[in-house]
Amino acid sequence: MEVTGVIKVKGETQTFGTFQKREFVVTTDDQYPQDIALELHQDKCGLIDGYYVGDTIKTSINLRGKEWQNPKGGVKYFNTIVGWRIEKMVEGSVPPPPNEPLPEAAPDDLPF
Repeated sequence: MEVTGVIKVKGETQTFGTFQKREFVVTTDDQYPQDIALELHQDKCGLIDGYYVGDTIKTSINLRGKEWQNPKGGVKYFNTIVGWRIEKMVEGSVPPPPNEPLPEAAPDDLPF
């Protein structure tokens, strides 16, 4: 799955014992834009380095869910959207599909 949007918030890496996570938010370009909170974990925390608030990115994601039971016996469920790859998108263009070469220009298409 993928989420495409403009970076709205870019957090710092947080460490909890041996676990690291970094949160960021993207705003989708849908009819009704959504602010989607995503996380990067462990060695993926640096994936967002080099990207800035306002950049349009596509993030490959996994959905994670967890059940939590409070001391009184109540159960609550949490979902997390975890990114594992980030690509910068250029406004108005679509990147080629993975592993598909770009077409070469025909000799008649050359400007000289």
